[in-house]
Amino acid sequence: MFKKVRIRLTLLCAGISIIIMTVMSFIFLYVSEHELYQSKLQSFQNDINTISANLDSQSVISMEYLSRMEAQDNYMFYVTDNGVPFLYNSITSEKFENNFSKNNYLTTVIYPKDKDSTLEITVLCSLMPLKKQINSQRLRFILIDMAAVLILSVFSWLLTGRLLAPVIENQKKQNEFIASASHELRTPLAVILSASECLSDAPADKQEGFLKTIRQETLRMSSLVNDMLALSSSGSNRFSIKPKPIEIDTLLINSYEAFKPMAHDKNVSLKLTLPKNALPLCNADPDRLSQVVSILIHNAISYTPTGGRVEITLVYNKERFYISVKDNGIGISDEDKKKIFDRFYRAEKARSDKGHFGLGLSIAQEIVAAHNGSINVMDAYGGGSIFTVII
Repeated sequence: MFKKVRIRLTLLCAGISIIIMTVMSFIFLYVSEHELYQSKLQSFQNDINTISANLDSQSVISMEYLSRMEAQDNYMFYVTDNGVPFLYNSITSEKFENNFSKNNYLTTVIYPKDKDSTLEITVLCSLMPLKKQINSQRLRFILIDMAAVLILSVFSWLLTGRLLAPVIENQKKQNEFIASASHELRTPLAVILSASECLSDAPADKQEGFLKTIRQETLRMSSLVNDMLALSSSGSNRFSIKPKPIEIDTLLINSYEAFKPMAHDKNVSLKLTLPKNALPLCNADPDRLSQVVSILIHNAISYTPTGGRVEITLVYNKERFYISVKDNGIGISDEDKKKIFDRFYRAEKARSDKGHFGLGLSIAQEIVAAHNGSINVMDAYGGGSIFTVII
């Protein structure tokens, strides 16, 4: 499909450019040829004035003089006296008649100033050199236009390829998103279906266990659907935030307190470091920003082994807030760092934690972007990772 679209866009882009170029070339040629004709006419008129002045100064018009004038100015002369042709005309008459019949000349008649004279001198100027010049110019333009058509076609093909690349990539990601979402939904649905079938035949003392399984998988599906809706809203420009002045240090304290039990259950040390000086208010959406911090802390605790540590740090510098979540867990490879914020991407493929779908960091990135901020990841000294949010 995209190949056909690319071909059509190439034809459209190149076609419009070629039409414009062709029209402009015709206009330029028309103006140029018109100016060449006008220049030739002006030159002819000036030469005629010079020739006329020279003839007026001659007491005798000899064949030698006429021959020299023809050779010098590339003109032909036909002289008559009282309607009687000069003998000189017999030499040039055939050449004169041939050029006259082809209708490719400029001509005029000169009458000497002597009122008693009945002399008439017809001057003929061939336009063949001018036409050769014009034809040569047209040929050059045709070759240039042909080269331009080729260049424009190649350029249009490359340009449309670059323009379609984001669309193709987006289509690819959408297909991967759907495939991943279907895969993630299939597992809890299968568990729910299996538990519900067993529930009907199970004794009363075991039904509670199947109900618990159904409830857990339903909550898991609900969490996944909510994450997918959040990402869908961000992709359709409906991902809204409601910023207001908030105290980020207070927000971090609340998040720290909320995750202390989880860290305690996993025997992970959770530490919060805040600036000693009073901080200005930050214009942000408290719920969304709290969601970002929760995602980062939850991931850090999840991927930190028992006995490890997670550190939350807030720094204010040059009117920016830096929120860092550092762990000494399994770390992230350089290859995974490039994809860690992609939807449904999980760096640890073999892990068995079903509470993660690979959407958390994608949601965090969308929220931070909506705040005109940035989020990045780097390796921690001694192992682990550091996620930093800049608002």
